[in-house]
Amino acid sequence: MKTATPCLLTKLALLLASLSFNCNATAAAVLAVSDPYVDSWLTTYSRQYARIYTNDAAKAAGNYATTWSNGTQTQSSPAYAGVQEIYSSSNWLYLRTSGLATHNMGPWLNGSFPNLPKNQKVLYRIPRTPTPHTATNLTGLGAIGYFVDGVAMFDSRDAFYWNGTTDATGTGSWNREAYVNEGATFDPGYAHQENTGTHHYHADPVALRYQLGDHVSYDASTRTYSESTNAMLRHSPILGWVRDGYPVYGPYGFSNPSNSASGIRRMVSGFQLRNGQNSTDALTNGAPRTIIPLWAARMYGSSTNQNGPTVSTSYPLGRYMEDNAYLGDLISPNTGSNFQLGVDFDLNEYNARFCVTPESPTGTWAYFVCISSNGTPVFPYNIGRSFFGNPTGAAVTSIAETVVTNFLGGPNLAPVLNPPAVGGGVVTLTWSAVEGGTYRVESSTNLTSWSTNATVVAATRDSGSYSNSTSGNIKFFRVARTSLATYDPVSTSTSGGVGILSVSPTNGARGTTFTLTINIDPATNPAPPPANAPVNSVSVGTITGFNNIHVSQTVVTSSITLTNATVGAQTVTLVFPGPPNNPNNIVTYTLPGGFTVY
Repeated sequence: MKTATPCLLTKLALLLASLSFNCNATAAAVLAVSDPYVDSWLTTYSRQYARIYTNDAAKAAGNYATTWSNGTQTQSSPAYAGVQEIYSSSNWLYLRTSGLATHNMGPWLNGSFPNLPKNQKVLYRIPRTPTPHTATNLTGLGAIGYFVDGVAMFDSRDAFYWNGTTDATGTGSWNREAYVNEGATFDPGYAHQENTGTHHYHADPVALRYQLGDHVSYDASTRTYSESTNAMLRHSPILGWVRDGYPVYGPYGFSNPSNSASGIRRMVSGFQLRNGQNSTDALTNGAPRTIIPLWAARMYGSSTNQNGPTVSTSYPLGRYMEDNAYLGDLISPNTGSNFQLGVDFDLNEYNARFCVTPESPTGTWAYFVCISSNGTPVFPYNIGRSFFGNPTGAAVTSIAETVVTNFLGGPNLAPVLNPPAVGGGVVTLTWSAVEGGTYRVESSTNLTSWSTNATVVAATRDSGSYSNSTSGNIKFFRVARTSLATYDPVSTSTSGGVGILSVSPTNGARGTTFTLTINIDPATNPAPPPANAPVNSVSVGTITGFNNIHVSQTVVTSSITLTNATVGAQTVTLVFPGPPNNPNNIVTYTLPGGFTVY
């Protein structure tokens, strides 16, 4: 995962010796990506709420909203942005995301656009061992993959096609192109949402690229993005993963696809608008659309004789995907033979090429974002009309295999203390916080007796801070989250397709004893056993409960004593034995970060 933390401490304690700080942890550095399927996801901002600008005036003033409604799409409680959970097996990468961008979203048409984004609570799996396609697989409507900020990737269409009389919803031989026809509805990050509130990118995800340092500039006065005018120095990062398991990179790759020392340049699209240039037919105003290009005929399994609307002001050139020809099908006037992939252009008709990349030094098939020399998105934008690989990835309702938990974000993250600022006898503590959380600060001179310095310290976005006048030579501080405001979670279940809806209480102090009530999700799989079935165990982190009672099919209570409990967010785990005919097939329900110890 891509993260950024100035100083990582394994314990929530700071040593101040003679009012100086010695951090034993190593300052964070840019780490080599060891497993790009797991490590390429942008998790830095998972502690923050998703935000939108509702109109141009709000954007100009920097007045964002964390809840919103237009009567159709409603986000009544804040939702955490982007990627919230990552799991993996040898064959699959599982992503759970709100689908809401980690940068400020909106506005859309100054607030007049009918759709607003909302938490999609998506669990999506991506194959880790992709293979080139064995049969043509056209991209479908809806998500065809996910970008590393957890936002859905849509293909180049806008869900309309020419039905012989007019443009109608559906798919045909002349498919309307999203960037050309819907670009006015995109926000500054080149994204919008359809009527279910699924926020998505059709083209260059420029705001995400800015967050990843991919040659994009940001104008803070206008809150807009543009392609940087500086020299290109680095290969683009992975921006997303398509459901066939191949990555999407930004626009910049190695000049020589097999040589990582060959320099960096913008990748050139394999498509040309049918405007008479590069041996294309000239679809000028008044010209009939009677032939789809060869790439479309190959992918659609049809003849090229397909009638569309005559080119006109109402149906201009570029309106349809099929208004673009593939250069590999055209004759170069310079050579008298076809334009050559790898010589005249970089990307094939799927918008991919085989090349070495920083994450794949031995080479991989990869898609690249297409832009012009001035940064304008160009067809086919992110991916062609068909998948290059076999698109076995998809949204799923559960994880039906043993997986490794690679990341739990948002409310599951414990605070991490930064090096303190010390001056004039005042120590200022800062830490990474979860937005909506409140924190307790304690201090000690001996790591045994602790005094409370502050309670209910509210997080500001994803950070917390506290200043303290201190005396003496040695002092320790620790911080724990004590509460969390109501939020809209990405899921009511967890890894394995089973889960806990909620627990009560949600926090408690070390040393206390209480009764924990666990509410099981009745829709989970496998379903909870009937009331009074035996309970193997209940635990909060490493603390095991006692007096476990199966009150009803979906409620279990347990007595918990938090002696020597670890401070911070803890996973609640409930284990039942298997059914009578298979008692060893135990059933485990978990709620990561469900209980906070302070």
